Amino acid sequence: VQLQASGGGLVQAGGSLLLSCRASARTLSTDILAWFRQAPGKEREFVAAISWSKVTTYAETAEGRFTISRDNSKNQIDLQMNNLKPEDTAIYYCAGSYESRPEDQRVASTYLAWGQGTQVTVSS
Repeated sequence: VQLQASGGGLVQAGGSLLLSCRASARTLSTDILAWFRQAPGKEREFVAAISWSKVTTYAETAEGRFTISRDNSKNQIDLQMNNLKPEDTAIYYCAGSYESRPEDQRVASTYLAWGQGTQVTVSS
């Protein structure tokens, strides 16, 4: 399966962005779809995940500011990011995996499919 991310860009602190990720097909490896991000010089970190049944998991840094949603008819997830901060600047990647426990959804190695990434830059 291929994952195509879109929607990144440049925004001022306090602004909003909507990221989207579309899977090329519905497979078991897209039971869980998630967003990770990687800032320069840092490890890739979990942002949010959503299951086929639309159960969500968030990183603490995303809780209350970001909302992940899913349209199963389109094999698509969205990440609505509000009140963005300069520290949210990173390349954002979408990823897909088989059904897994919430604690495993936070780990990059759980995921089998990765999109190409989209740059998000938040200016202060």
